[in-house]
Amino acid sequence: QILTKIGILPQDIIFDVNILSIANGMDEHNHYAVEFLKAVKWIKENLPYVKTSGGISNLSFSFRGNDTIREAMHSVFLYHAIQAGLDMGIVNAGKLPVYEDIPQEFRKLIEDVILNRRKDAAKRLIAYAEQLHDNSEEQQKKQAEWRSFPLEERLSFSLVKGIGDFLNKDISECKQEFKDGLSVIEGPLMNGMKKVGDMFGEGKMFLPQVVKSARVMKQAVSLLQPWIEDTKGRQHFAGKIVLATVKGDVHDIGKNIVCVVLSCNNYEVIDLGVMTPTEQIIETAVRQKADAIGLSGLITPSLEEMIFVASELERRGLDIPLLIGGATTSELHTALKIASVYHAPVVHVRDASQVAHVLSNLLNPKTKQEFADNINKKYIKLSHQYLQKHQPLTSFAEAQNKKFPLNLSLVPKTPDFLGVWHLTQTNLSPLLPNIDYTFFFKEWGFKGLYPQLLNDPVHGKEAQKLFEDAQSMLKQMTEEKWVMGKMSFGLFEAYSQNEDVIIRHNDKEVALCFLRSQTSEKEYFPSLADFVAPKNASVKDHMGLFVVAIEESEKQISKTFEDNGDEYSLLLFKVLSNRLAESMAECLHQWIRTKWWNYASEEHLSDKDLLSQKYQGIRPAPGYPSCPEHSEKRKIFDILQAEKNLGIHLTENYMIQPLPSVCGYYFAHPDAHYFDVGKIGDDQAEDYANRKNISFEEAKKLLSKS
Repeated sequence: QILTKIGILPQDIIFDVNILSIANGMDEHNHYAVEFLKAVKWIKENLPYVKTSGGISNLSFSFRGNDTIREAMHSVFLYHAIQAGLDMGIVNAGKLPVYEDIPQEFRKLIEDVILNRRKDAAKRLIAYAEQLHDNSEEQQKKQAEWRSFPLEERLSFSLVKGIGDFLNKDISECKQEFKDGLSVIEGPLMNGMKKVGDMFGEGKMFLPQVVKSARVMKQAVSLLQPWIEDTKGRQHFAGKIVLATVKGDVHDIGKNIVCVVLSCNNYEVIDLGVMTPTEQIIETAVRQKADAIGLSGLITPSLEEMIFVASELERRGLDIPLLIGGATTSELHTALKIASVYHAPVVHVRDASQVAHVLSNLLNPKTKQEFADNINKKYIKLSHQYLQKHQPLTSFAEAQNKKFPLNLSLVPKTPDFLGVWHLTQTNLSPLLPNIDYTFFFKEWGFKGLYPQLLNDPVHGKEAQKLFEDAQSMLKQMTEEKWVMGKMSFGLFEAYSQNEDVIIRHNDKEVALCFLRSQTSEKEYFPSLADFVAPKNASVKDHMGLFVVAIEESEKQISKTFEDNGDEYSLLLFKVLSNRLAESMAECLHQWIRTKWWNYASEEHLSDKDLLSQKYQGIRPAPGYPSCPEHSEKRKIFDILQAEKNLGIHLTENYMIQPLPSVCGYYFAHPDAHYFDVGKIGDDQAEDYANRKNISFEEAKKLLSKS
């Protein structure tokens, strides 16, 4: 409370929770590890958004000198600590065994010590460790011997390990041991996929592995299909779910990942793709007798679409459970805005690892009611807490009187060139050093910073594999020119007028409409317009606009991956294309600063500093916290003639299509910075409606996130 009162955000607070040694001969110390796990769990449940850390190696101090025990203890303890919510740990990452590679008996003995399950746990652990020898050669031999397993075990092993090299041989052998192809799917294949789903949900397996397993499953089913059709077999699913990215939204990576995870858990998935109208979602769910509907969205207008879908389900008297997911969604918004308009179960699913657990509870007659009731109680509590704690808004008039004080003596020079330009870049190799791999891994569900993530004791091994696959594909993408870059950008005379920035182009003035914070705890309430000199200033000021897009070449590589059923390569290609678009935006901004506008000609930044944005000026995009309203993209597109010159367009909800692409603004003043506009009051919404010449109701809809 003290920290938040002085303006420190909860997400910037890290609690370093004490970890003390266990199994040190003092019985009263044996519960220390358990108490740490409880403490971390309490912090995550009661102090939302804060982070936790701990000095892991303290735990095993009693076993100093016995590295075998210490290293295994650290790995097992980290596994349980991460499950409890631990965000970061201090440990020698280079000396950690992979959790799954620790022999099961050894792991159980360690867990007896860590979880304080028996009084003689420490003695039993030491006795076992003394018998351990280096068995790396034996392990390698064991891994190579899996081909001698019985057929069913080989098939399950292939799925869990994502190995498709022997499928033709093994599927052919199935015809001698199984009565039909469906028996193979519902037997060894589903056993393998169930193990994959369980391990992923428990944090013992990671997304790239899951996608590879799903690829092997699809290959196996494809090989079995002719046999299934001959015997007229029909697979029995755990349930049927309709998935869709809502109308106006074209992002599908997260939805596609959920499709893979659900397939791994034996759900029949009807994927309606992107930009799906509400009518199509509901009609498909009714016609297909779906057990649940899953809605996905990335941009803020998608939240309104999700509310509309829920309200339409309610209007029609349906009771199909509704799952909500996507980057822009949250448990709080789901509780306040979506669950409140639909009587049937509505559940926010934070990430793909949760979806199978949620569905299994919702579709099981024994658990459905209790699960739905618990979710409903939780959402009612969340809504109540939000309304109780919500910070009162400063009036719009008062906020306007406390705008950010711009230092006019620091207004940048006039750009060397004014106007609009369009460029095409076929050689994308220069973009590679500026790829932000932290966000690349985040899109795959990995937590942590690059490059430290590659040495993470839990995630490092799979992160390294994914990184190597990414490097290989990037090499092909650039050398074989799978994609090209397209850019439109412009620099203009500009001045601010309250919350608008007026730019001059082709002898006309266009007002770019921004918003002002009404919840700031500082001495001022900023708007992006504050970073441009006003009309009556003694100096002339300027502003920039840009749109960049990564476009597939005529080779249409993504279609090839899709036709081949190669979800892993397709997802990897899409995620890397997103990263290339962001890297191109970063490189273009650097070029603008140092060449075209030339206000930072002496700038010499390392790739790391560039990614950390240690340069003068900012590059916000509509949808950012400092300019959360998306409809202003239309003005950027019209001024730059992006649709005509880049071959891209805006959907009705202002998503740029096709992906991947980015558009935004260039502010050059050294005091320009990012901030969160936060909640908007009706007084500012009314002013915004007047400035944009739209109705108050339409403005409220556009500002729905605020």
